[in-house]
Amino acid sequence: MRQGEIVKVSGPLVIARNVKGARMYDVVRVSNEKLIGEIIGLDGDRASIQVYEDTSGIGPGDPVFLTDQPLFVELGPGLIENIYDGIQRPLNLIKDKTGPNITRGIEIPALDRERMWEFEPLVKPGTKVYPGDIIGQVKESVLVLHKIMVPPDVSGVLKEIKGGKFKVTDIVYVIETEKSIQEFNLIQRWPVRIPRPYERRLPPTAILSTGQRVIDTFFPIARGGTACCPGPFGSGKTVIQHQLAKWADAEIIVYVGCGERGNEMTDVLIEFPELKDPKSGEPLMKRTVLVANTSNMPVAAREASVYTGITIAEYYRDMGYSVALMADSTSRWAEAMREISGRLEEMPGEEGYPAYLGARISSFYERAGRVKPLGSPEREGALSVIGAVSPPGGDLSDPVVQATLRVVKVFWSLEDRLAYQRHFPAISWLNSYSLYIDSISDDLDSIAPGFTALSKEAMKILEEEAELQEIVRLVGIDALSPRDRLLLEGARSIREDFLHQNAFHEIDTYTSLLKQYKMLDLCLFFYNQAQDALNKGVSFSEIIQMPVREKIARAKYIEEENLNRIDEIKSEIIRDFNELLNKLSTGALK
Repeated sequence: MRQGEIVKVSGPLVIARNVKGARMYDVVRVSNEKLIGEIIGLDGDRASIQVYEDTSGIGPGDPVFLTDQPLFVELGPGLIENIYDGIQRPLNLIKDKTGPNITRGIEIPALDRERMWEFEPLVKPGTKVYPGDIIGQVKESVLVLHKIMVPPDVSGVLKEIKGGKFKVTDIVYVIETEKSIQEFNLIQRWPVRIPRPYERRLPPTAILSTGQRVIDTFFPIARGGTACCPGPFGSGKTVIQHQLAKWADAEIIVYVGCGERGNEMTDVLIEFPELKDPKSGEPLMKRTVLVANTSNMPVAAREASVYTGITIAEYYRDMGYSVALMADSTSRWAEAMREISGRLEEMPGEEGYPAYLGARISSFYERAGRVKPLGSPEREGALSVIGAVSPPGGDLSDPVVQATLRVVKVFWSLEDRLAYQRHFPAISWLNSYSLYIDSISDDLDSIAPGFTALSKEAMKILEEEAELQEIVRLVGIDALSPRDRLLLEGARSIREDFLHQNAFHEIDTYTSLLKQYKMLDLCLFFYNQAQDALNKGVSFSEIIQMPVREKIARAKYIEEENLNRIDEIKSEIIRDFNELLNKLSTGALK
């Protein structure tokens, strides 16, 4: 192994000389402890290396070993249910080997080399195979059928393929290419900074339902779409990311804890094995990969963790799965970039971030999408990316937020004002937006006819309420007409009875699209009936005292299998308003 020599150490940045022939983003091993590093700058025979581990005790004169390989991830059976650090080292195996603390320079394969997998061939020998062709499968978990694909850069004639139980390193199939005969096992290696290829990109036309009412009804994300949820400390970013990881309508979840506090990742690690998948009843971990890179880990590894997570997600997308990736939070990744850039003495951009901040964030989010993968059989995969952003003080003019908003199509603006009012999710319905509404409206309306029209009507009421609140602050609520006061009550019902959602309530934590439609329809149905009654002479005070309003407020706690009870409440509303109008016509109601 070729080697160079360290001349300078500055935190996670190491400068080495005598590294002729090295290339950008090659992996190196630093010092005799073999710490993992990556070349991020070259100047003659000198290289700038960002080290993904603690550099204490390393100094000039120590060796640097060149691997002449880029940073790559291992892809194959065994990813699901695993917990990795930022450079794809399996934390559970490290714990078994070294105890609770990670030893520097430790090298453990990402995929378990001893575990046996049942491989089922799907293609016969003698078949001409092309990049991305599915030639076999492995039952990875009760929820995931792992498709074994021909590597993206290989094509030829399948000479041999074996079925049975194998380790991931055992030779399973042989392909004769134009140049040579190549043997393959169940592992693919892929450089993390290079997007995996696909045949073509498809338009985002289907909703990625999340079970969160404010998101699905007002600011939906498409399958294969991108979203960001910036907000100040305590506004609920992590809880929203956890909710989406638990309930998003995706077959595979990749959760990247990118520099967040350790206790937040611990919540995920403890909760996910206990939580049941709403479709199958199996633990959520059976379709989840976790990349845990917390605040106390070296800053440089935050960048690697983001790329590691999205490369694993692309691999499952290529199998034809719908994958959702949660990155919490990309601000920590940007802060790591800022620190490394400062140590490299680069010219800083806005607020000290590097000038290439926007390009790095764009290249990450642009790897999302709904695609037709390479190879046969023909299939469709989708990778949806949802990133949390933690701007200092919740300042949305922060460069990381602005760079993210230029790329993503959905913006969920979290507000501390709503969080202090105990309104969760604290997503502002006035500041947030989704650019997917038009493209997925047909999909929404196929679930419940008129869904998009209903959400537009509700949003109009909320916008009118915001205008009226300005008047209320000036002259008081008593100065408003009964019609305006009724509009405020209608908006309050939408906010409290529909938008407010308890993430920790066993029923309210998840709401299907059909139930969302029925709940919102119930709120608007009462409001429209009340308007009609007000026009016919019923007083405002009589309307707001109607007992049926309590049932509307409690509709969120109706189980999914008992949605006919919402229709019964609707019938009760009609009956109660008819009684009021009858009393009015007979003179019993003044």
